[in-house]
Amino acid sequence: MASGCKIGPSILNSDLASLGAECLRMLDSGADYLHLDAPCSSGRSVFWIFLTQGSNPGLSALQADALTSEPPGKAQHFVPNITFGHPVVESLRKQLGQDPFFDMHMMVSRPEQWVKPMAVAGANQYTFHLEATDNPGALIKDIRENGMKVGLAIKPGTSVEYLAPWANQIDMALVMTVEPGFGGQKFMEDMMPKVHWLRTQFPSLDIEVDGGVGPDTIHKCAEAGANMIVSGSAIMRSEDPRSVINLLRNVCSEAAQKRSLDR
Repeated sequence: MASGCKIGPSILNSDLASLGAECLRMLDSGADYLHLDAPCSSGRSVFWIFLTQGSNPGLSALQADALTSEPPGKAQHFVPNITFGHPVVESLRKQLGQDPFFDMHMMVSRPEQWVKPMAVAGANQYTFHLEATDNPGALIKDIRENGMKVGLAIKPGTSVEYLAPWANQIDMALVMTVEPGFGGQKFMEDMMPKVHWLRTQFPSLDIEVDGGVGPDTIHKCAEAGANMIVSGSAIMRSEDPRSVINLLRNVCSEAAQKRSLDR
């Protein structure tokens, strides 16, 4: 069985000048875990830099397939630097104690290099993008050996079938419901068949959705089979985050109960 319905506020949407206090506010409001994005530091596009085709001969077929439409002659590549890195995680762990669960969403190039620093800093789960590595199996093994749970993410342009060979080796699959790294996007309802397929094929897998999820879109996510819900501004900017968290959890739990009865 999946681990139940859990709600994780996306802390990147908080007041970063008061990060510790914001995390405490979310935990006090009933958050089950904290979703910490580790993006690059490139400003407007916090996820990608673009390299001329041919300058990255090691680009795998999967990475090439995952490219979104960009100017001709350009290819995407995960960037090497992160701003929400292990020193911040270490500081939060010291301030918040050992109980909060830190789900690290590693939107970085070479996710292999950050495994040990994040583990030492106090991360509980290390979620990397399938598009960012040529050797997911070795990375999964390294994450486990460093004492963390394993999350595996796919962006909208990546077929869910690419994740299937690894599903029995991971703790959680993350289906992005926006294009990672670009703000102001709407929830992509057409990602829900991926969630449904994963829930059907791997009933015990934790499935997370991230991007544009809130009270208006939670029903679609829950009905498709998501049980770990990342929500940013809908929670962080609410005057009553507890009520939003409760709403999201209740919808998710009701959908899970219905699936159980329908079996």
